[in-house]
Amino acid sequence: MISVLLVDDHALIRSGFSMVLSSAPDIRVAGEAANGRQAVDWMAEHHADVVLMDVQMPVMDGIEATRNIVAAGGSKVIILTTFGREDYLFAALGAGASGFLLKNADPDDLIDAVRAVAGGHALLAPEVTLAVIRHLNGTADLRGEDQGAATDQPAAGSRSASQHAVQAQGGVPSTIPDDSALASLTQREHQVLQLMAQGMSNAEIAQDLYLGAATIKTHVSNILAKTGSRDRVQAVVFAYRTGLHLT
Repeated sequence: MISVLLVDDHALIRSGFSMVLSSAPDIRVAGEAANGRQAVDWMAEHHADVVLMDVQMPVMDGIEATRNIVAAGGSKVIILTTFGREDYLFAALGAGASGFLLKNADPDDLIDAVRAVAGGHALLAPEVTLAVIRHLNGTADLRGEDQGAATDQPAAGSRSASQHAVQAQGGVPSTIPDDSALASLTQREHQVLQLMAQGMSNAEIAQDLYLGAATIKTHVSNILAKTGSRDRVQAVVFAYRTGLHLT
């Protein structure tokens, strides 16, 4: 069982998340907290595999609470917020969060996120994936001829905490992928990966291609396996570095 701590200053929101997560046979809600300080105190006495953390809360915000919980070790944090602001995103990653989702995510996406993060994977909402790619690489054209822009490192001490955090989680591959991985993708997988690189969610891709959600999930899984990508972020970087997003 994956144990989860829910942290949000709105009781109704915590109740809603609890209902969603409790529908999964392998997830249990171990506790709740109304602010970051309560979350840190709860974690000091108990344990949860995954913490779902709001950002804007009284007493202590979610970013500071994440920093404390991650420093204590043993638990993964998913930032869950109504705001898609990049400063929240990078602050959360810099604090050590393993995932970042918006509260308008589908219930199935929330459950999948908890499972993925509990399994040691980094996870970002499709809506914010491109922000991370652009922040880390500084360019939208990452094909072979521009690989210097994708791989050159800034001067020592100039990289932000968020850059260290994402790269430490394996968010961005360090080398340009070879053509064989790209050639292994089917035409449909090419289409799905292109739409992923545009920041579309699985539901949006399904609607765009007139396919079922389960079919899209299968295609995404195949794409991750064929490109050697650990998560969705790596797959999008693959699309950028091969120029697939431009075709």
